[in-house]
Amino acid sequence: MKRITLTSGIEMAYWRSPQPAPSGSSAPPLLLVHGFTGNADDFRTQREALAEHSPVVIPELRGHGGSTHTGSKSDYTLDALGADLIAFIEQLGGGPVHLVGHSLAGMLALRIASLRPELLASLVLMSSTPLPLRGIERGALSLAGRLARESGMTALATALRKRAENDDRRDAADRRIEREWGAERFWTWRRARLEAMDPVAYEALALSMLEQPAQTAQLAAIQLPTLVLVGALDTSFLEPSRLAAREIPGARLVVLPDAGHQPQHEAPEAWRGAILEHLARCRADTR
Repeated sequence: MKRITLTSGIEMAYWRSPQPAPSGSSAPPLLLVHGFTGNADDFRTQREALAEHSPVVIPELRGHGGSTHTGSKSDYTLDALGADLIAFIEQLGGGPVHLVGHSLAGMLALRIASLRPELLASLVLMSSTPLPLRGIERGALSLAGRLARESGMTALATALRKRAENDDRRDAADRRIEREWGAERFWTWRRARLEAMDPVAYEALALSMLEQPAQTAQLAAIQLPTLVLVGALDTSFLEPSRLAAREIPGARLVVLPDAGHQPQHEAPEAWRGAILEHLARCRADTR
């Protein structure tokens, strides 16, 4: 992992493909940005295959992975993380980049598309929403946030695993991956993601997503090649993804069968195929 210090003082860790893709170093980089509680490892199984077609960069958002953990609730807002990404792209070379935003990062991507569209070559909204987040109970979130702050992220991971055992809202793709990987590998992966996160960021960022203003009014003004990518079993994000695809001019919607909220793992070949087809379309449109 490499590191870069932004002018704000935030240090962002990131992975970068070791050499230019065969298509040439002039090709815009593919920026893969993880979601809430994630990190660069979320794309580990996909990065080399994608790097054969385009330079790949995978940053870690503040409060996640190896990037700065501030320990301050006020530092964890969507606007702050969006400003980090803008600064990261600028210091990386100024863009444009093909930006793939997963869940939380999709919300950040929409902000960048509105504020600094010149930094983007294209947009991929992956399992995300332009609306306030649904499906999280505020009472349960408050308890989880307190547990994280007072007992640590390992304790939170243990509690979330226990809750998931009897959670009938858990999608079938998530349960299938647990069976295919084996319970220990699956929950070790989940725990490692949480343990790499600032405990203060957990509740603060979840609340920021719950309370974000609807971004629907800005969608019609986006003038970028856009792919909206969502799993068919990702019920909280399916309709918001369809809304985004309808409202963004020329956007394409791809719904991946049998995938939930982690389609890069749950439908890896179909997910990668959709990304590569999007990049090919972008290249064809610039000729």
